[in-house]
Amino acid sequence: MIQFDAVHKRFPNGTTAVNDLSLEMPEGGVTVLVGSSGCGKTTTLRMINRMVEPTSGTIRVGGQDVTRQDAAELRRSIGYVIQQSGLFPHRTVLDNIATVPILLGWSRRKARSRAAGLLETVGLAADTGKRYPHQLSGGQQQRVGVARALAADPPVLLMDEPFGAVDPVVRTQLQDELLRLQKELSKTIVFVTHDVDEAVRLGDQIAIFRTGGHLVQCANPAELLARPADDFVSDFLGAERGLKLLSLKTLAEVPQGPAPEGGTWTLVLDDARKPLHWTSEDAQIPVRPLGDSDSLLSALNESVASPTGLIARVDAEGVLTGVSSRDDIHEHAGNAHTEARVAA
Repeated sequence: MIQFDAVHKRFPNGTTAVNDLSLEMPEGGVTVLVGSSGCGKTTTLRMINRMVEPTSGTIRVGGQDVTRQDAAELRRSIGYVIQQSGLFPHRTVLDNIATVPILLGWSRRKARSRAAGLLETVGLAADTGKRYPHQLSGGQQQRVGVARALAADPPVLLMDEPFGAVDPVVRTQLQDELLRLQKELSKTIVFVTHDVDEAVRLGDQIAIFRTGGHLVQCANPAELLARPADDFVSDFLGAERGLKLLSLKTLAEVPQGPAPEGGTWTLVLDDARKPLHWTSEDAQIPVRPLGDSDSLLSALNESVASPTGLIARVDAEGVLTGVSSRDDIHEHAGNAHTEARVAA
């Protein structure tokens, strides 16, 4: 666990970057810090590994006061990923990843072996290790940055807008990769972003800051979206926060029944009983089947696109299990909002 207790940070020019911050970041979870530029979120993150020293207050990682530890040793024990990956341009990818283990005294052979294994972990081909950073795409460089941060198997991973410099498609892929890695590794992650959608997608808890380093609200995504603490939080989350809440709820509990037969529209399946399209006498409309883990928001969108108001439900292999109606999806969407407000 990472704990901030009455932490202040004032710079020599008089600027207060963080003001009386008390916050707990649970072990094995993802805490996302969000807010507009200049709100203190990056300063907060950088105080954890003492790249910025707090003016007052206490910061503990795993119960130990960070200011009582050697700064260099502390940084080597904490993974750190930044927006531009921060790779050494004159070193190969493999040697970039092996940097921290070698600094910790690992043999070069052991460090490179660990680095080679991490290439696969972050979704890169083995031969990527022989290349140099300038030979990689932006998304590949960010994956290498994550691998380097994981190389010494640190319990804590700090990520400062790590996906901010890549295009939206690659950004989504990197978010998927981080979620997969976190499910497997269960690191304590502190993630800075200005993107609310990214925060909602990745965070187990979200801390919202306003200018002057004031923490306004910290809660899990569902609670935050259902019950913002004040107008500032509500405005920051945006007018579509109701839709964002539905992105957190899945289809699992929405009832389903058999696909209709003999009507104007028929659901066409292939030989493996996988949905292909809706068809009528004079038209075909593509179908995007959804599984139990897909969100209510995706289901609402698909039901609007469907000529019948029905969505095709499939199992993990993509085989049809039934259909769900737009009315049932709307009912569960309303229930999701009600439950979130009550829980909050």
